Amino acid sequence: MAELDEGLETSGGIPQVLTFGTPSVGEILAERYQLEEHIGNDSLGRQLYRGIDVILRRPVAVVLRYPGGESAKEMLGAAVAASRIVHPHLVGVYDAIDEGDRAYVVREWVDGIALRDIVASGPLDPARSVAIAWAVTDAVASLHGTGMAHGNVHPGTVLVAHDGRVVLTDARADDLATPETDIRAIGAVLYCALTGYWPHREAGTYSVPDGVRDNNGALAAPRQVRAGVPTPLDSLVTDLLNPDLPLPSAESLAGELASFGQFEESDLAENGNNALDFEAFDAASQSTVPPKPAGRKLAVGVVGLLVLALAGTLAAAKVLGDPAVPGETPPSVTSSGAPQQAKPANQPTVLKLDGSKVRIVSPKGSKDNAKDAEKMVDGNQATAWNTDRYNNKANFGGLKDGMGVWIDLGEAKQIVSVQVDLATPGASGELRSGTVDLGSGQAQDQQTVDQYKLIEGTAKDEMGPTNLYPGPQEPTRYLLVWITKLPKESSSGRYRVSIAEITVRVQ
Repeated sequence: MAELDEGLETSGGIPQVLTFGTPSVGEILAERYQLEEHIGNDSLGRQLYRGIDVILRRPVAVVLRYPGGESAKEMLGAAVAASRIVHPHLVGVYDAIDEGDRAYVVREWVDGIALRDIVASGPLDPARSVAIAWAVTDAVASLHGTGMAHGNVHPGTVLVAHDGRVVLTDARADDLATPETDIRAIGAVLYCALTGYWPHREAGTYSVPDGVRDNNGALAAPRQVRAGVPTPLDSLVTDLLNPDLPLPSAESLAGELASFGQFEESDLAENGNNALDFEAFDAASQSTVPPKPAGRKLAVGVVGLLVLALAGTLAAAKVLGDPAVPGETPPSVTSSGAPQQAKPANQPTVLKLDGSKVRIVSPKGSKDNAKDAEKMVDGNQATAWNTDRYNNKANFGGLKDGMGVWIDLGEAKQIVSVQVDLATPGASGELRSGTVDLGSGQAQDQQTVDQYKLIEGTAKDEMGPTNLYPGPQEPTRYLLVWITKLPKESSSGRYRVSIAEITVRVQ
C-alpha cells in the first residue's frame, strides 16, 4: 500500500486539484526528473509523484502545484530554506522550480511509515518513543541553529524509514513557525508515541485520536493513560505541553532526551531484548555534525531496536511528507490509486460493566448502600453510590479503616486507565489490583484489601471530581477502588463520599 503521510487531518474533505496543463506520467520535468507514478493529491491540493532523476539515476519525490507563481511562494520558500541544511534526520530537498504556470519541489524519496500509522496499532514503549523524539529534536535543533523554525512537526511528518532512520519532513516557512511551537509540538509527538493519542488542543487536529481527558477537559498525563511510563519521562511530556511553563531550547531538550538512554536500555534488557545487535544501524544513525555522546548511544541502540521491532511487520510505504492546513484531509491511497481513509486500530476501548461485576468491600462494619453499587457502572452520571453519613471524623467516624468498590473485569485484561468520577470530591483513596476473587464477607474483604496490590501512582490524598488512574503493568482481572477518608458535606457537616461512575478502559 502506498500512503501519503503528510498534513493535518480532520474529517473535512479533500480540496479540488487543478489538472489542466499539469504533467502526466512519463513526462520529464526540467529535462531531468521523470515522473514514474502519480501517488495522489495532498491536503493542499498539490499533486504528488514518485519520479526518478535521470541524470543521477536515483528515486525522487516530486510535489507539484498548479499554477505556480504567488500561490507557490510558501512551498518554494520552505524548500529553498530546507535545502541548505543537511542532516540525517531531515528529508533531503534537491530542487525547487517555478515555471510560472506550475511549480514543483523535488525531494528525497523515503520508503517508510509515518508515526501516526505506527501508533494506529498501539502505542510504543518508552525507549522507542524517546528514540523517535530525540531524532526529531536533533533535526529541529539543526534548523533552529540557522535561525529557521520547522513549523510542521506532527505524527504525519515524522517517518520511520526502512533504512533505519527517523526522518522529519516538510518544514514550513510561514509566520506561525517559531522555535517555541516546534518544541511544544515535539512534546505532543512524544505524548502520541507513548499513548497512541494526540493532544489536539495543545498542538493541532489530526486523525490520531484525541487524548484522554477528564470532565473539565484537562489532558491526562501519559502514565495515566498507559502503564509503564517512567515518572521523569511523564513529567517531561507534561511540562512540554503546559503553556504556562517556559520551554527549553531544542538543543537542551535533545540532551535531556538523550539522558533517558540508560534507563531505557536497562528496561529493554529486563524484557529480554538485550541480545539484539545494534551494529547494523550504525550507518543509519551517523550524523554530519558531531553527535552528543549520550545522544549517539541512544540513536544507535534504541533507534536500531525500533527498526528491528518494526522490520517484517511494516508493509512498504511510499512516503511523501508535506505541509498542510487545519481542516483539510489528505487521503491514503491503495496501489490502484483509490483514496481511502485510514482507520486507527487497537485503540483503548471502554469495558462494558454491569451490576453483577461490582460489590462493596467493607472489612469492618456494614457495607453502606450495597444495593446501589450497580449505579457506579450504569453509564449515567446522574446516578451514584453513596456511603452513609459519618459524624466527627473523615475516617468513617473512626469506625473503619476504609471501604471500597470491588470490580470483576470478567477475565484478565490489559488495563489502560480507570476513571473514577465523584459527585462529592475531596475523598482520599487509591486503586489496587488482584488476580483472585477471595469472596464476600468481613474476613474475605480484609483478605482482599491485604492481598490486592497498590497500583503505583494511584494514591491520592484529595480526589477531584474526575480521577484518572493508570492501570497495572500486567494484565489483571480484579480491581479495588479503596477509599480511606471521606469529604465533608457543606450542607450537613457530616462525612460522606458519592461515586457517580467508574469507567475502565482496556487495550
